[in-house]
Amino acid sequence: MPYGLYLSAAGAEVQRQRLNVLSNNLANVNTTGFKRELAVLQSRAAEAIEQGTAHPGSGDLNDLGGGVEMPATLTDFSQGLMQQTSNATDLAIDGEGFFVVQGEQEPMLTRAGDFTLDATGRLVTQGGQPVLSEEGGPILVDPRVPIEISPLGVVRQNDLAIPLAVVKPHSPADLVKMGENQFRALAEVAPVPLAERNVRQFTLERSTVRPTIEMVNLIETSRAYETNIRMIQHQDEMSSQLLSRVLKS
Repeated sequence: MPYGLYLSAAGAEVQRQRLNVLSNNLANVNTTGFKRELAVLQSRAAEAIEQGTAHPGSGDLNDLGGGVEMPATLTDFSQGLMQQTSNATDLAIDGEGFFVVQGEQEPMLTRAGDFTLDATGRLVTQGGQPVLSEEGGPILVDPRVPIEISPLGVVRQNDLAIPLAVVKPHSPADLVKMGENQFRALAEVAPVPLAERNVRQFTLERSTVRPTIEMVNLIETSRAYETNIRMIQHQDEMSSQLLSRVLKS
């Protein structure tokens, strides 16, 4: 493959991947507790180096740059704005920490506190997953009686007092997005002490996506993608013209 085509194709693929990241961010602008993704771009090694036929630092033509690549995405764990609601089971964590909900195979972490009560009185997510207590079990209350949730994250109803499980990882890098606005911890998490919690009832944490910034990035990325596609077309036309001249000579 001509090297120019290789560079343009690599550039178009990176911009396509970045478009997917930005589009997903914009699709979740109104998703409670959503943490936006950031596309990480870095320079790419030359094709010969990737194939193992040349070595980086040689200084020859095979040591030319190979354009850009997107090796990963990073999650922006900054806190979203707080929004007041009228629902007693809407909760938000002001500060560090994640709620713990029961996943299919293991507990999951989330900042989305738009919980509700099911028919049996369990506190559950919008998808029906039980919200867990500090002891690791579901939180069961009487759905006919109002509940109060203190800033310490304790669910109170009459004589009942159940502390919510609120935990934090040792590093944000220990968390992996698993869909449904939830994270899986790759390492052991630590409980947030009651005295350090600030759980707000009748409140939801909004998405960290800022639509204006995402739209600007989306337009920029779309133009970069289109430019790479045009470069591929131009180089293909040039190669065809050159081949035609060679065959005629």
